[in-house]
Amino acid sequence: MKWLKRLWWSAVLLGIGLAVSVWATWETDRQLGDLVARWAPEPSSFVELDGMQVHMRDTGPRDDPYPIVLLHGMSSSLHTYEGWQTALQGKHRIISVDLPGFGLTGPSPQGDYRIDAYTRFVLRLLDTLGLRRVVLVGNALGGEVAWQTAVLAPERVRKLVLIDSDGYQPSVLSMPIAFQIASMRGLRWVAERILPRSLVASSVRSVFGDPAKATKDKVDRYFELNLRVGNRRALFQRMDQAQFGGNSALIHRVQQPTLVMWGEKDEMISPDQGNLFCRDIPRCKLVTFPGLGHLPQEENPQATLKVFLDFLASTN
Repeated sequence: MKWLKRLWWSAVLLGIGLAVSVWATWETDRQLGDLVARWAPEPSSFVELDGMQVHMRDTGPRDDPYPIVLLHGMSSSLHTYEGWQTALQGKHRIISVDLPGFGLTGPSPQGDYRIDAYTRFVLRLLDTLGLRRVVLVGNALGGEVAWQTAVLAPERVRKLVLIDSDGYQPSVLSMPIAFQIASMRGLRWVAERILPRSLVASSVRSVFGDPAKATKDKVDRYFELNLRVGNRRALFQRMDQAQFGGNSALIHRVQQPTLVMWGEKDEMISPDQGNLFCRDIPRCKLVTFPGLGHLPQEENPQATLKVFLDFLASTN
């Protein structure tokens, strides 16, 4: 029976080790008021929409006939476009927004994170702001929301920009560990309560072509905003409701002039998928960026902005 006693003690020690690990990495939710001071300075504002206080930034001249609306990806926030917004707001009206479930906007009261819920949200946001027709830009999840909005309401979208966008059945090369955990239902209770900063730092490094670009400030931002009350559960719900590639047959219905931008070192979504978009969208241009990863607009705002402005100025 000695082996049974050793097994019992091993189980006890394993349980103690797990308990200590959970205790050491336990992170309570951050209340909105605690986060606003740091992450919502001017020109941030909040607008009530669909039972949420939606965090947004609306800058630049109000007489711009075609405002630019920027949509971020999963577990990100409007801050991913700060470089773009700062550079563009002198001549263009720029609207960036934290999508439901992310950033300071926080969870949807309905718990609905399907793409059609996001497209309806975008259209109601445009109505609320009195925007009839816009240039719509989206990265990753925001890219799929953007192109599906362009299909659903083509009269509202003048031009479309897709940055490392979701849309096709993914050929995932490397999913950040935070997303891997979010996909494991058996770990949900624990994962809603722990969030090691080291795990967030590793995930952020993995989405940059140059991991050194994952600075302390960027890691702090991703870490703290994902701790906003309700955001961890919202991520799990989004993962449960996602149908990656489920609507890819609709992509050929995109008729707007479209710029597809892709980081060649994207390890989340294969750069080959950029070619698929331009295969299926009739008026499409693909530009890739050597050395950049899944968030090229954040990793190198200058290089990506130059391409975007050329596209914006084109008559196509």
